[in-house]
Amino acid sequence: MAQGGSHRRVVRRTVLMGAAAGAAATVTLGVTAGSGALRNAEKGVKPPAPAPSSTPALASAPSRGVMRVEQVRSAYRRQSVEIATFLPSNTSKDLPVCLLLHGRFGNARSAPGGDLAGALASAVAKGHVKPFAFVAVDGGANTYWHQQQNDNPMAMLLEEIPTWLAERGLGGPDGKPFAVSGISMGGFGAFLYARRRQERRDPVSAIAAISPALITSWGEMSKRKAFRDQAEWASMDPLRNLDKHGGAKVGMWCGTEDSFITGVRQYIQRARPVVAATGPGGHNQVFYNRVLPDVVRFVGRHLP
Repeated sequence: MAQGGSHRRVVRRTVLMGAAAGAAATVTLGVTAGSGALRNAEKGVKPPAPAPSSTPALASAPSRGVMRVEQVRSAYRRQSVEIATFLPSNTSKDLPVCLLLHGRFGNARSAPGGDLAGALASAVAKGHVKPFAFVAVDGGANTYWHQQQNDNPMAMLLEEIPTWLAERGLGGPDGKPFAVSGISMGGFGAFLYARRRQERRDPVSAIAAISPALITSWGEMSKRKAFRDQAEWASMDPLRNLDKHGGAKVGMWCGTEDSFITGVRQYIQRARPVVAATGPGGHNQVFYNRVLPDVVRFVGRHLP
């Protein structure tokens, strides 16, 4: 499907709250330490199904941060998707946005792998960063964030996300995210998104990759059935396209017990990212929660 602007008209749907039968509203979830944290599903463990639409909004303290969930129709994905917005407080508005891409078998709600809203709220409260938001969207269970048959999550990010953000008063007048982040498969997708933005001469300022799925052999990648063949994978693999995302600053975090550590070390050695943090930890929420405060501060240093 072409990535033009012919599909910019979208149908906006909000999640229904049981407290008001028939009334549509955005669900706002108060986020405390560990809430919404899911193990990354690269090993095939699928996350729990999202909470039903009848879930009422939960009260939240501004210092804890909030997650807001909405539903919209994506023309490029040919289905309804959820958007999860992670904010430092319930009164946040008109904020710059860092795009957040979820991992394999994940979704918008599970994208951070830990308490991102809490880490964001804490960093803002301590004066470590100025307020900004992370926005995640459902990109498909195993798409690696590139075009599949009848499903184009990358076109959704490039063409539809700016409209959705601008409608919500986020990302400035054009709704363009200033940075991109991602975990696991989402880390792979973050590099690909930054590359596509660079190709449009509209680069992002920063890439934050947490435990990115930098797989070093086609034999291993082919098991995921996410690419037609080795050539297609090689054309998008961050390890084979180190210079394609322009001048975006890169931060990378990965546990030394993570199965992707070999590819991460290769990237660090070849590309010399601004942040190259490896240490004890696996491919799981314990590691993600530990590094999220650093990720927030890194992204916050590149605010427009």
